[in-house]
Amino acid sequence: MENTTKTTQTKKVYNLIIVDESGSMSIIREQALAGLNETIETCQKMQELHPELEQRITLISFDSNHFKIHLDNEPAGKARKLTTDDYRPNAATPLYDAIGKGIAKLNAQTGTDDNVLVTIITDGEENCSQEYNLKLVKNLIEKQKQQGWTFTLIGTDNLDVEGMAGSLSIDNHLAFTEDAPSTAKMFAKERKARARYYASVACGKAMEEGSYFSES
Repeated sequence: MENTTKTTQTKKVYNLIIVDESGSMSIIREQALAGLNETIETCQKMQELHPELEQRITLISFDSNHFKIHLDNEPAGKARKLTTDDYRPNAATPLYDAIGKGIAKLNAQTGTDDNVLVTIITDGEENCSQEYNLKLVKNLIEKQKQQGWTFTLIGTDNLDVEGMAGSLSIDNHLAFTEDAPSTAKMFAKERKARARYYASVACGKAMEEGSYFSES
């Protein structure tokens, strides 16, 4: 008699969050910290909603004085919340170094069949990287996109966020005003998009390129 029992295979989802901690982010420090913690909560809730998805979180903040790893490939259920001591905006914006180091770190921890969502949040343009330049970072992103990685760039509306995303070969971008209400609204929109991404992974359907923030 044929055995028709189906085994549900766990899919791994790696969430890489790279957030600017340069001095100008002090304007929205409280809202950024709250939003990051709510994003961690979303990963945890989605782990419960989609038990077939193994959620892991790597959360990095950066300025020109440090590259700080708050969560290092942590299982969502064990991920701790950030405190005001963890996030102290200061100094300049080595954006390319942060992206390059973050991608390289996660690439060493993932396989070709894993699902990877990279979220980059900044209120400033690159101004002081030492190890990576635009070409190197763009090539890294294009290489990982061929492996199925999804990248998003979120920036303040004083920047040309669409242009920055295009120069990095990032298909999904979102702009927000650097004040408390707009920052909270931005994180809420990102969390809804994140939930749609997880649902797509759970049912084995890839999201269309550039559709991450689309609510249709």
